Amino acid sequence: MGDKRFDTGLLVHHGRVIAPWGPGQMRELTPEHFADIFDAPPEVLLIGTGRTTSFPNTVVLDALGTAHIGVECMDTRAAARTYNILVAEGRHVSAAMLPPTAD
Repeated sequence: MGDKRFDTGLLVHHGRVIAPWGPGQMRELTPEHFADIFDAPPEVLLIGTGRTTSFPNTVVLDALGTAHIGVECMDTRAAARTYNILVAEGRHVSAAMLPPTAD
């Protein structure tokens, strides 16, 4: 990703950036938005939830749990920082980032 700026949501999985990605709002998030990660799941999925921390609905959380994917939700800026730290540690982590304007 480097210095590239994204104004849309994005998904980072196995070093690949998928953008644009996802809905504009957390309440619109569905399990289908994560189809790209179910075949080769990460140990942890960071969900950047916009300007404030919120959580996906139970349908989304259940689908990720069934796939044995650990989920951490935080505001998008914190998720980006955490992603970089975990990657530097050699962890298998993916990040789903809603745009900072999402709520």
